Amino acid sequence: MPSKFIPWKKKLYIKGDKEAFKLSRSKIDLFVECPKCFYLDRRLGVSRPQGFPFNLNSAVDLLLKKEFDKHRLDKSAHKYMLDNGIKAIPFSHTEMDVWRENFVGAQVTDEKNNFLITGAIDDIWVYTDGDDKDKIIIVDYKATSKDTDVDLDSEWQDGYKRQMEIYQWIFRKLGFAVADIGFFVYANGMRDRDGFNDKLEFKIKVIPYKGKTEWIEGVLENIKKCLDDDRIPKEKDSCDYCTYRNKAGKAFKDHIEKHSDKGLFK
Repeated sequence: MPSKFIPWKKKLYIKGDKEAFKLSRSKIDLFVECPKCFYLDRRLGVSRPQGFPFNLNSAVDLLLKKEFDKHRLDKSAHKYMLDNGIKAIPFSHTEMDVWRENFVGAQVTDEKNNFLITGAIDDIWVYTDGDDKDKIIIVDYKATSKDTDVDLDSEWQDGYKRQMEIYQWIFRKLGFAVADIGFFVYANGMRDRDGFNDKLEFKIKVIPYKGKTEWIEGVLENIKKCLDDDRIPKEKDSCDYCTYRNKAGKAFKDHIEKHSDKGLFK
């Protein structure tokens, strides 16, 4: 299914601009996390500080892709599928590499709000049998290291679930039949080995998740209203970034008022 892919370029939102505003999956999630941080980022050009890259996670991601790509070429089921009773094989498509590319990804136009929604997926499988035969499956790779079994029960993992749901929504908008259940291929670095011995061993768990995409279009409408408003939205109480900004701003103000006779800065 051919589609027009638009290279990523950083551009702030301008009210009334006729060109569709590019909105990535991560920026939609940023709005859900904190509308104020989102507004500062997309309207005013002040992004949250960048975290350190998780290079080990990236390595796991890349190696899993290579592994599944071998089965994609062979049109065969991977061991993880067989072990979990998933009657599927990796999905083959001419645009798979584009869909995976950061800052490009799969793209769909939200004409109502004049957004270009983008998301770079990790993988797609397709059912070969059963009621969902020929439906594609959104798959996301995750990596961690913990003593207990991995799951999706923590509140901070709600972002993972929204990520899956946005991908499902995008591919449905692109015209694909998408299964309601996606899978997280979760790699857990084992800590109970006798030593490092030049290798890090992982235990893989394939976790099914039934996506709920009904929330997305309402959030997109709220994002549009937020971006069109000249008033900066209120932060969420749970936002650590806003808490830091507020405390730092107050500390600076108090210090300047206390020492105003000495000048503001060195």
